[in-house]
Amino acid sequence: MVRVRFAPSPTGYLHIGSARTFIFNWLFARRQQGTMILRIDDTDVERNTQASLDSIYDGLNWLDLGWDEFYRQSDRFELYTKAAWEVFEKGHAYRDFTPMNAAPEEKSDSGGWLCNPGMRELSREESDRRAAAGEPFVLRFRVPRETGRVVTFKDLVYGDQAKSTADIEDFALLRSNGAPTYHHASCVDDADIRITHIVRGQDHLSNTFKHILLFEALGVEPPLFAHLPLLIAPDGSKLSKRRHGPVVSVMTYRDAGFLPHAYVNFLCLLGWNPKDDREKMSRQELIDAFSFEGVNRSNAVVNFTEEDPIDPKALWLNSQHIYAMSVPDLAALLKPVLELAGFAVDDGRLLKVTALIQERIKTLKDAPSVADFFFADQLAPYDPAELIPQKGDGAMAHKVLERAKESLATAEFTHEGLETALRADATALGLKAGQMFQPIRVAVCGRKNAPPLFETLEVVGRDACLKRIGQALAMLNSQESK
Repeated sequence: MVRVRFAPSPTGYLHIGSARTFIFNWLFARRQQGTMILRIDDTDVERNTQASLDSIYDGLNWLDLGWDEFYRQSDRFELYTKAAWEVFEKGHAYRDFTPMNAAPEEKSDSGGWLCNPGMRELSREESDRRAAAGEPFVLRFRVPRETGRVVTFKDLVYGDQAKSTADIEDFALLRSNGAPTYHHASCVDDADIRITHIVRGQDHLSNTFKHILLFEALGVEPPLFAHLPLLIAPDGSKLSKRRHGPVVSVMTYRDAGFLPHAYVNFLCLLGWNPKDDREKMSRQELIDAFSFEGVNRSNAVVNFTEEDPIDPKALWLNSQHIYAMSVPDLAALLKPVLELAGFAVDDGRLLKVTALIQERIKTLKDAPSVADFFFADQLAPYDPAELIPQKGDGAMAHKVLERAKESLATAEFTHEGLETALRADATALGLKAGQMFQPIRVAVCGRKNAPPLFETLEVVGRDACLKRIGQALAMLNSQESK
């Protein structure tokens, strides 16, 4: 059975690249009817923070995908220590007592540090004696140095990979304080919880050669590997929390009013495609279409500007998912947003309003500014000049609003009845429909751009419409008297 894991370190908020890694693992597990595991890699005690851990949980919970098993490395130190000394007893590791910058170093063919030969060749007796005397040491993996030894694997995205052991340093398994390193804890966990596929960012590809050697020393078959292209900024730089700030945080999109399934859809299309022209995809469609063959090898660009951290493609996809929702489901999401903006929301009216604004909002946070006039007792101030129709004047606007006030007082207050009455009024006044409707729309909504007029009037209601038209007439009269 396929078993995959997502293993974040709680040293910062959930990066969108990390979120995409989680999503790809999740899609693969669900496609293969396998197991999705969340593992918190918190062995770096000095850098871990509870705030970062909470942020990771918040981000993952918002994505609304879930996981099947959970592990935390800080609960498993005994396992890592035991495994490290088993590797040592097999002769695959040695104690390195080297004080920092105090001994000659062996270099790789490319000039990098490989090891301290004196420590690597230290006899077991001398090593045991110095350790017993309390001398601090790092437990270091003994990379095989036989001539011509090459570590190879086939990456499910990048294909065949190879690296000579002459270019792999003797990496640490345990620090001088006994704490496990990332390489060691990660591989021991992957072996212990039977991970079958390691799906992670391309920046980890170079670590894989070390990990394969360690898996062999642990006596287990290495998992299969799939490395994902990186996410980069428009200028080609790697997305960085330090450099790009809120652009790279999942919370930025949540707080902007994105739907989680729309955001998941967006992240999937960064570096992967379904081998057809689909863009808007449901969660099940993503599961059915996902494969590593569809993952690109080139890095994926997240588009943003200094003024706007939101990728326009993400915004468009979110609007498409909003359009596709049922009105009751969307209304349920809009209600807390509107209430937070200070509006008293009646459920019956909200359903009607939602149907009218559904195609006019791109995020949930757009609703208060688009629908405020449906719920507010008093319209926000607007320019009285907006009441004057195209190729008209104040007198025309005044005439329209007086006629509308009379008609709305007696008309059947359904959108059909209102349309019939107001179109008849336009004919009687010798006006084009637009000249008749603009002053009414501005008077009732406080703006020119609003949902369809007759449906809007019906939802706003007779009393509120008449009150607002009266206020608009007073504004025109005030302008004329100046």
